[in-house]
Amino acid sequence: MEKNKLRLIILTALIAAICVIGSMIKVPVGMITTAALDSAPAFISAVFLPPVFAGAAGAFGHIATGLTSGFPLGVFHVLIAIEMFVVVAVFAWLHRKGYHFLKWVFAIVANGIISPLPFYFLISPAFYIGALPSLFIATVINVAIAAVVMPVLKTVIHRVGVNA
Repeated sequence: MEKNKLRLIILTALIAAICVIGSMIKVPVGMITTAALDSAPAFISAVFLPPVFAGAAGAFGHIATGLTSGFPLGVFHVLIAIEMFVVVAVFAWLHRKGYHFLKWVFAIVANGIISPLPFYFLISPAFYIGALPSLFIATVINVAIAAVVMPVLKTVIHRVGVNA
């Protein structure tokens, strides 16, 4: 295996592992949701991982969140993991293209409002409306953590001279 590909796989696995740790830190929001600090590491990884790899870490992070929550939504967690993959990958793509304000707006709207939308139809409108505030709050917390850490990490990477 090529050295660069192996490096990407290892970094992705490390970020996924940190997402798993974040999945164990639940956001106490009161609704039956799996709100946790699992996506912050995936968003942060946009600094040094390509979009597809960052998205994969986010998807694994959500599966861990579902697992540590007892899979209250059952097989729907696969759908949520796919959504996390897309949200984090697009976020990382926006980061790489220099859309630094838009990436934050996208992350909050896509993860906190649009991603739970399928449950409006799959479960019920009441579930979507009831889950929306807690998911939005958890999203804002995850994005805020990433917003604080990313500039610091970028500075450190630049100072050390790592090719990210």
